[in-house]
Amino acid sequence: MTDLYRLAVIKQGTTRLAVVEKDGAMVPLHLLMGRQEPSLDLDAIIGDWDTQAASLDAAVAGGDALFGSSGIRADQVEFALPFTHPGTLTCIGANYHDHVAEMPVPMTPEYPYAFIMPTRNTLRASGEAVEAPRGVACFDFEAELAVIVGSTAKHLTPDNALDCVAGYMNFNDLSARDWIASRPKIGIDWVRHKAHDGFGPIGPYFVPARFVPDPQDIPVSLSVNGVTKQDSTTGQMIYGVVPILCHLSSIMTLHPGDIIATGTPAGVGHGRTPPEYLSPGDVIRMEIGPLGELVTPVV
Repeated sequence: MTDLYRLAVIKQGTTRLAVVEKDGAMVPLHLLMGRQEPSLDLDAIIGDWDTQAASLDAAVAGGDALFGSSGIRADQVEFALPFTHPGTLTCIGANYHDHVAEMPVPMTPEYPYAFIMPTRNTLRASGEAVEAPRGVACFDFEAELAVIVGSTAKHLTPDNALDCVAGYMNFNDLSARDWIASRPKIGIDWVRHKAHDGFGPIGPYFVPARFVPDPQDIPVSLSVNGVTKQDSTTGQMIYGVVPILCHLSSIMTLHPGDIIATGTPAGVGHGRTPPEYLSPGDVIRMEIGPLGELVTPVV
């Protein structure tokens, strides 16, 4: 067996079940942690990550027998949203050199260019359909690495920034590009652009940070209906995970469960010639390194 393990939440009937996946087999999280009742969820684990991480490592290391007899195959489950009470979702825009070149953005941002995205209506699980919003003609996709904060942090420095990271997930920052064609003279309407229902597919797996030794050296890929659209690497980021964390923590306190989406590489629909946008019937698949495959059907 490999050392890598990943956490997820799956559906069992009408209930949620937190699981640990290793080598294609899943074990309920509460069984690995020696609990009788399935009361544990990812919110609780990440909310106390500094304490829980070592216990989880030890439980997985000693649980080979459970993985061999769990009876839950990772390729036969339905995923649920990983969080019931997600923290703040902050997104970084215009943060890949190749993406800035394709749009084209008139200048390189002088600092990580950020906006806040609502979570209550936008987050969707892997496999969960997203409705193409009415009145949106330029419905676009964006594969992004999401950083999951695991400890309270303020005024981080380059030396300690990664200490607050619990792990990483896939995030598809769906966009309504229509505002670009008719952009007003004052500001950008980020609500119209990013806050439609279902515009934040996330998951399926949470991968602890220790399995991602360098967040700036991970392949990023996305396909629509089996055709590759984005094929890049996090090494293309203008501002990597460390400077993003330092910048955001200089403004606001970061808390366990906060999600930071770090931008998208080249290949988005709006950057293509001619532009290519999403339509009902399309299926988006994205994958970043060991984070699994995030699947989003459009209806």
